[in-house]
Amino acid sequence: MSGPVLVLVGPPSSGKTTVGTAVARALGVPFRDTDADVEARTGRTVADLFVERGEEHFRALEREAVHRALAGHDGVLALGGGAVLAEETRALLTAHRGAGGTVVWLDVDLASAARRVGLGRERPVLGLNPRATLRSLLQARAPLYAEVASATVPTGGREPAEVVADVLAAVGAQRARS
Repeated sequence: MSGPVLVLVGPPSSGKTTVGTAVARALGVPFRDTDADVEARTGRTVADLFVERGEEHFRALEREAVHRALAGHDGVLALGGGAVLAEETRALLTAHRGAGGTVVWLDVDLASAARRVGLGRERPVLGLNPRATLRSLLQARAPLYAEVASATVPTGGREPAEVVADVLAAVGAQRARS
């Protein structure tokens, strides 16, 4: 299998960065985040890109970042929460999983997600009514995360160390199958 040893997907506030950096450290591999890739490439924050150029422009940059990272990164990769909206990205993730890669959906319940998100400007997709938008987002994207994931790990109400242990177990189980 080539590409990332682990790809993390999930909604905003599911813990992709926190868990991803800890898993990468435990595995002795680099961590990469496609939102950070987009920000580094454009010199703009994701929130600023949404406001200044619109979601469609950001999503095009995100698709390119995911494609590059899946092809050229061999560590732990965290995707932006909306990356799975693109059919092209879901196909790439499904192919990665089919080739023996591990794709873990970090699933978070609404109450935990709402607590974690707060009202920060860095979450541009949540708009003016964050809780209602977050509820809709979680419901709409759940089938997409499930479509691409080889394992699902709940994060709501759990300590990061517990989630990391479950993710590491999923990586180990996938390696044993491959």
